[in-house]
Amino acid sequence: MAIKLVVVDDQTSVREALAVMLGLAEDVDVVATATNGAEAVSVIAEHHPDVVLMDLHMPEMTGVEATARIQETAPDVRVVVLTTFEDDESILAALRAGASGYLTKEADRATLLQAVRSASLGQSVLDPRVQRRLLELATARPVSSTPFNLTARELEILGLIGEGLRNTEIAKRLVISEATVKTHINNLFAKAGFHTRTDAVRYVLNNRVETPLHPPL
Repeated sequence: MAIKLVVVDDQTSVREALAVMLGLAEDVDVVATATNGAEAVSVIAEHHPDVVLMDLHMPEMTGVEATARIQETAPDVRVVVLTTFEDDESILAALRAGASGYLTKEADRATLLQAVRSASLGQSVLDPRVQRRLLELATARPVSSTPFNLTARELEILGLIGEGLRNTEIAKRLVISEATVKTHINNLFAKAGFHTRTDAVRYVLNNRVETPLHPPL
């Protein structure tokens, strides 16, 4: 079944180009577009998409405001921010509002499609430069004591999720099977009350997590 996508951008040329470019993929169905955050909220209520590609700075309602509203009214919808802004305030505001990803408009078609596909699976998607900036911000925060009674291995995996690593990459890093990684993730999500990887990334962002084998994030 194709991934239902909504594209939100106040610039007509950008919005239409994204809709055409991404809609050419066999597994992506662009069900609607919107010109601002308020229109996006309405369109999403009507079309129930899987993923929304969201600009940030728009008239009437910003992308951050729209993302927060979407998370309240349609929490299963994944929002991936696509913007020209890489400042700390924009990044943090979008992620705290509930965005599942943050990309810049320099991203090519392959990157955008991978982001849409990953977001539809509940995975977080971050531009490499944004990811590095989040890690820099995280190191400036106080170190948290062992959270949620996690084991040493669960803490380590939480930190690696915060770095943006996928399960296969975590398995290679720790020299364990991917099935074992999934088991640890299920356990730590249950203990922490996380529902998605984005929840875990957001926690690491807001709390300097110290792992047994890695320096604090």
